[in-house]
Amino acid sequence: MSADEMKKAAAAAALEEVRPGMRLGLGTGSTAAWFVRLLAEKVRDGLDVVGVPTSVATERLARELGITVITLDDVAGLDLTIDGADEFDPELNLIKGGGAALLREKIVAADSRRMIVITDESKAVETLGAFPLPIEVVTFGATATVRAIAEAARSVGLAGALAFRRAPDGEKLVTDQGNWLVDASFRQISDPKALAIALSRIPGVVEHGLFIGLASSVIVAGRSGIRRIDRRTT
Repeated sequence: MSADEMKKAAAAAALEEVRPGMRLGLGTGSTAAWFVRLLAEKVRDGLDVVGVPTSVATERLARELGITVITLDDVAGLDLTIDGADEFDPELNLIKGGGAALLREKIVAADSRRMIVITDESKAVETLGAFPLPIEVVTFGATATVRAIAEAARSVGLAGALAFRRAPDGEKLVTDQGNWLVDASFRQISDPKALAIALSRIPGVVEHGLFIGLASSVIVAGRSGIRRIDRRTT
């Protein structure tokens, strides 16, 4: 299978978890987009579900395909969120934010009873960090915030290049929430929880792309087929 075919296969496997009446979190990115497309086919066949998109792009796609879109303010919690990831480790810790939607993605995932991550086998790593960690920061005092990020990283034994993400026009990329993204190339994050805590203490950091303890399962598509990894509860 090609990479795109693997993404579609993982999305199709996740679709089997969807039941009538569910309130779904709809993720962002190329793999999550496959799930939205496949879900829309079921909706056209009569499946009754509603979705909370994690980005403007996902909302646009869901509406175009006929999926009923709501907000978190419309419901008391979600049944299931399906989303992709840029990396996942054996403990199902994730790096997310390659699609610049990590803030909404984390809010939606945290409000869900379960989060299923759909991905291809290239995203499996022993240690997070080869994919640069996205960190969403407010625009005010952003340079000072970057210095604080570097110091927080040093406090847990990490260092690496910190760069503002750029839009195609060369300007700083602006997230759906009006913030900027800093991509941190730490290479190997041996203690993701410690780094998450350190980053969360910085006033200018809105959110970071470390998703700790949020994924219930990961559905991985590879050349040998589909496998599912469930988070250990002990």
